[in-house]
Amino acid sequence: MNADTTRSAAVRVRDAFEKILGIPVPVRVRCWDGSVSGPDSPATVVFRNRRAIRRVLWSPGELGLVRAYIAGDLEIDGDVYALLSLPGLVNRVGAFDIRDARRALGGVWELARLGGVGLRPRPPAVEVPRRRGIKHSRARDASSVSHHYDVGNAFYRIFLGPSMVYSCAYWDETADGLDAAQRAKLDLVCRKLGLRPGMRLLDVGCGWGSMAIHAARHYGVDVVGVTLSREQAAWARKAAAEAGLSDRLEFRVQDYRDVDDGPFDAISSIGMSEHVGDAALPTYAATLHGLLRPQGRLLNHAIAAVSTRDPGGNDKPGLIQNYIFPDGEILPLSRTVDAFEQVGLEVRDSEALREHYALTLREWVRHLQESWDDAVASVGAERARTWLLYLVASALGFEEPGRLTIHQVLAVRPADDGASGVPRTRSQWLAPASTTREPDAAEAP
Repeated sequence: MNADTTRSAAVRVRDAFEKILGIPVPVRVRCWDGSVSGPDSPATVVFRNRRAIRRVLWSPGELGLVRAYIAGDLEIDGDVYALLSLPGLVNRVGAFDIRDARRALGGVWELARLGGVGLRPRPPAVEVPRRRGIKHSRARDASSVSHHYDVGNAFYRIFLGPSMVYSCAYWDETADGLDAAQRAKLDLVCRKLGLRPGMRLLDVGCGWGSMAIHAARHYGVDVVGVTLSREQAAWARKAAAEAGLSDRLEFRVQDYRDVDDGPFDAISSIGMSEHVGDAALPTYAATLHGLLRPQGRLLNHAIAAVSTRDPGGNDKPGLIQNYIFPDGEILPLSRTVDAFEQVGLEVRDSEALREHYALTLREWVRHLQESWDDAVASVGAERARTWLLYLVASALGFEEPGRLTIHQVLAVRPADDGASGVPRTRSQWLAPASTTREPDAAEAP
């Protein structure tokens, strides 16, 4: 009998991956036959069936492993953070292409003999279908946003908590938990925008309405919120009615490019410009500039790439493009600032919140894991696994410098005479403004 067939499946799988990647695999592997190989490790990679092998061979690199995990053919038993924080392993898996690596042939052959030969497995049902239409057209953007957000408000409530804020929180000295940190973020945005009673605010990508409700309740402003998600808009309208603020708040299912009832005294864009894309960024900047009155302020809160990242990485197949943010693009901060300045906006401040987002994401992961059965019942096992993998990987991405960051950029449309209307010092424009009433620490936005 051939010696290869006498070894357990786990030994053969692990050896194959070591040949393919060219490095030792420092994790334990368990296979469908019950065999185990590898050192003790915080997480064990479990190949539940041979279909997991076929997924890897048909879609080498990140996509194949992601598909196997989301479909349930591959599991992670133990600490997901520990597994995904092995940079040498994760980076090599993500970048690997069987077609470009002669050294991998022995490993590929071994996987094929283990059951990797066969028809291409269908992608998990939650994978984004092949994209049609012009990238970042109104119709395609609406489809992309719907894929991400229209999966059930109850599911988002599980991991976001009562605040229903799906963006980086602000962990200042008052934040004793996620909800308090999200209130601190919303209040920080309001103060940076200099909101005062009677002002009119446009909230671009308004989500479930938390920013708009906070601004109306605590700063006395009238708000128009726009989103491409019908489920978000329905939740926001209901929340506004329950807060007794329907007369101050309007939530529309509308593309920001179609807003034509400016000018506004201020614009907030929180976690939205990542959907805009590099090619459409000048249009985004020009549109918001045109909707602001002179001396009106814009607060753009967005994830940013760092200079060391692969500039072509936004379009690579994998977890983000195929499952999370189809057509999403993470751009360098400099690109956003340049687009604003090109249309006549004056950038007054930029605040980095990288560590704040890492803390926020870990809280979301904790909530999701603690209510795992509810999450699966709400959206199914495939989608729940998709979000868990995404949130864990994102938390690690923000914890490591040089991978991802996030900035709040404050810009103003100067008046014709150059007046900005912005106080001369940060301490002045960050000071609490005169509000309609003091925020209630126990109240969710």
